[in-house]
Amino acid sequence: MEYIRKQFYTLKERLLEPRKFMQVLAGPRQVGKSTLVAQVLAQVANPHTIEVADAVDPKDSDWIHRVWEAARTTMMLRKLEEYLLVIDEVQKIENWSEVVKREWDADSRNHVNLKVVLLGSSRLLLKKGLTESLAGRFELIRMPHWTLQEMRDAFGVTLDEYIYFGGYPGPANMIKDERRWRKYIKDSLVAPAIEKDVIMTSNIYKPALMKQLFELGCGYSAEILSLTKMMGQLQDAGNVTTLAGYLEILDQCALLTGLQKYANDEARKRGSIPKYQVYNNALLTAYKGRGFVADRTDTKVWGRWVESAVGAHLLSMADELDYKVYYWREPSRNKDGKDKDKEVDFIIVRDDEVTAIEVKSGRRGMNAGLPEFVEAFHPKRSFVVGTGGVSLEDFLSSEVEGII
Repeated sequence: MEYIRKQFYTLKERLLEPRKFMQVLAGPRQVGKSTLVAQVLAQVANPHTIEVADAVDPKDSDWIHRVWEAARTTMMLRKLEEYLLVIDEVQKIENWSEVVKREWDADSRNHVNLKVVLLGSSRLLLKKGLTESLAGRFELIRMPHWTLQEMRDAFGVTLDEYIYFGGYPGPANMIKDERRWRKYIKDSLVAPAIEKDVIMTSNIYKPALMKQLFELGCGYSAEILSLTKMMGQLQDAGNVTTLAGYLEILDQCALLTGLQKYANDEARKRGSIPKYQVYNNALLTAYKGRGFVADRTDTKVWGRWVESAVGAHLLSMADELDYKVYYWREPSRNKDGKDKDKEVDFIIVRDDEVTAIEVKSGRRGMNAGLPEFVEAFHPKRSFVVGTGGVSLEDFLSSEVEGII
């Protein structure tokens, strides 16, 4: 039996309603968007057409008009009162939103009861058309990476396996064969995401540099490193501004981000050294992992995997729940006169309310960062995840909304 994600019920309910808005299903590759649509269509039994833009010439914007007109014609020939058109990977077509707007508005004027579902990869879809051309015409259903609870229910994945292998459903049954799993992640998941979702839909002047930044950044997940130092490890020439722009694009694709340092003024946030964070721990493991047993038994290494898993969990619902994720660090000196930065791993900000989260594992003991942050900023809530605090199992199995 196929696993049903909660977004299934949202889409099903909306497709049963009278035509009012397009439904847009957006999320990164390999999280099950197409599968979910197929599951819904099997239950609602709407007459429908599914079209995929993956292999279409990106400049052929008339393709959208042709498939839309074919759906209208089919509806007319069969004398159907209602029809459904599903377009997958719609963001691949140049000026897609303008064409969709024109066709949707024409149906609205002519009282054509053609419902539409659009599928697209991550926030690139949102950036390139929804908020401008299609404002007021769509409802968005976000599909994030899979949670611990989902991976456990669907595939029997344990807590440690989730922390190490992440939350991609496709290769879940390969984790006992790590070489095969790693090859799948790199060849069947990362390569299409970078080459199609990133390079084809963005102004990337140095694709090789983008790929190197992505691979290095994944390996540094949960670590703070300046773009200047990162640049020194890249083979291709670039500059800090270019790298910052590329990192922003990777963030929009829900692959890799650079968390900013929390501060009271925006200028200090924007100018801070980034803390790299993958959206799915599979990406950290694919580019940095030595093997599950080796990394699980290395206390210091495992601590970074744990911290990265917590960060990925927090990022997964940041858009849906409208909050920002930061880190905090201030230079300090201990009693021996040695420099020792005070840190808080994750700072969550929503509606001017702040939550501070410190991750504690075998990597290190508790530092003085959390109490100092509390004294300086008076967050709404502050707590430890891991040893001596909220258990990792409980935290990674919970809804983020109940935490912040």
